[in-house]
Amino acid sequence: MNTDPDQSSGAAPVGTSPWAVMRPVRGQISFAMLLSALSTFFALSALGLLAWLVHGLVEDTDASPWTALLGAIGCTAVAYVLRVQAFLQSHSAAFRLEQVLRTRLSQHMARISLGEAQHLGAGALAKVMQDDVKELHVFVADSTPLYARAYVAPVLTLVALLWLDWRLALGALAVLVFGFMAMNLAMRNRGELSRRYHLAREQVGAAVIEFVQAMPVVRTFDSGHATFGRYQHALVEYLDIVTRWYREAGLSARLGLAVLNPLPTLVVLLWCGVLLVWQDTLSFSTWLAVLLVGTGMAEAMMPLMSLMHLVDKAKLSIGRIEQIEGLPVLPLPEQGRDPLAGDTSVTFEAVEFRYEGSESAALSGLDFRVEPGTVTALVGPSGAGKTTVARLIPRFWDVSSGRILVGGVDVREMRPEILMHQVAFVFQDTFLFASSIADNIRLGMPEVDMDAVVAAARAAQAHDFIMALPQGYDTQVGERGLFLSGGQRQRITIARAILQDRPILVLDEATAFADPENEAALVRALSHLMRGKTVILVAHRLSTIRDADQILVLDRGRLVERGRHHELLEHDGRYARLWRSYTQAQQWALGAHAVEEQAPTASEETPA
Repeated sequence: MNTDPDQSSGAAPVGTSPWAVMRPVRGQISFAMLLSALSTFFALSALGLLAWLVHGLVEDTDASPWTALLGAIGCTAVAYVLRVQAFLQSHSAAFRLEQVLRTRLSQHMARISLGEAQHLGAGALAKVMQDDVKELHVFVADSTPLYARAYVAPVLTLVALLWLDWRLALGALAVLVFGFMAMNLAMRNRGELSRRYHLAREQVGAAVIEFVQAMPVVRTFDSGHATFGRYQHALVEYLDIVTRWYREAGLSARLGLAVLNPLPTLVVLLWCGVLLVWQDTLSFSTWLAVLLVGTGMAEAMMPLMSLMHLVDKAKLSIGRIEQIEGLPVLPLPEQGRDPLAGDTSVTFEAVEFRYEGSESAALSGLDFRVEPGTVTALVGPSGAGKTTVARLIPRFWDVSSGRILVGGVDVREMRPEILMHQVAFVFQDTFLFASSIADNIRLGMPEVDMDAVVAAARAAQAHDFIMALPQGYDTQVGERGLFLSGGQRQRITIARAILQDRPILVLDEATAFADPENEAALVRALSHLMRGKTVILVAHRLSTIRDADQILVLDRGRLVERGRHHELLEHDGRYARLWRSYTQAQQWALGAHAVEEQAPTASEETPA
């Protein structure tokens, strides 16, 4: 995951409103805010009734206090119930919004190119779907009742104070104005400083995760110096931004918070009230009522301060969610227009492809045809474009120009599910889910019975090692197949492809993790898998492709040679040099003499 603030700031675009994200649950949120506003009204009504009670006792000592007292108790109870219900509604809406956002993000990511998803990285996508959506849950659940309280309470309090005595109301209002002036001074440049503060915190978190996950590598190579240095650098940046923010806003922020505390308002109301009562222009009971009600105005401002912090964090999360939702999706053919492949051939016609941000083309002018039922091998040095060819077939990306045909149909005109039913893949990077071996083999085909799963595993030469495990096919493989070796994971992947039995097969160095003991088992498994299929094989071990029907030699994204193994050796071109380098590397042993300087080295020519 990119940790450069300039590259991964995730800041919401200017003008982005955090409230826009609530659109799917707007009705429920509005109801929660109404309940919160009513709760505030009843809470202030309870204070008003207490003021009425005091006024009655002062004016008439024989008056019964029970009506006002019971009314105050009732209003307090209603206010409490409404406040609890408001938070229940907002939290319920937050959970619904989580479901809506995660579903929407999942559906959108299923429509973008797999190459784009790989480019973003699993870490970045997981952060958006987990952390950022969770951040919005907190915002929706806690902020909406606070909003109602922060805006309704001051207005109602001010109206009550104006009704009781406009002079004291202006005094309380002056305190608030002064407090807000101080807070405005503290919050200058708040948007930029807040963005940098939250990003610095995320940098620290990412550095900690990287340091812990890379512990085996760290201990082996740098004893923690380089990796811990990145963590320390993240801490220094975090300390710098916190120190700068504290230095620029600390004094005015403390002043603003002190003024917006209920105590200064109470002091002003006490001082003004004493003066007015002494001048006999204010009754004592009215003054007591003002003291009861007036402190609520300043106290109601504090939720607004907390709210700003939630809004800032929500904007960052919304920005990253919008970035994911703004990724272009792969264009799909019109509904009802589903051309079917005429055969199992694969054709590249004048294919050009360039990775986003790359100055040079990964593939250029690529033309070839793979006949049905034949085996075509792709060879070439590292970076020649072999894996890119393999991954363009399932539309991990779309070609920049030209077209790719499966059975005579452009892959861009085939719906994804139809294309995937034509092509099976066994890539070098295997992936197993943290479930049982049986579930991993029947991935995408949950209805398949165990007999078919076992038959596929036998064909993939995996049955014996599976039965040697403690729970056989019910053995949990761990996250990404952690509890299995690379060769075992590869054979389970091959079993999965055998079970799917699709007519076109793309192999990206399927024997990459094979040790000498397991290589023969993998070759037998692949032989069973390839039987009767159209096969495109990305080959790194040239000995595995001597009998291929067609060998395509790529160099810097261009097709430089094609033919069978013996034909290409006789031609004595690029493939012949690759073959010599490969055989020299195979014959290397400890104590052997160095290869002559004029001969090409394995590192220069051997495919990686």
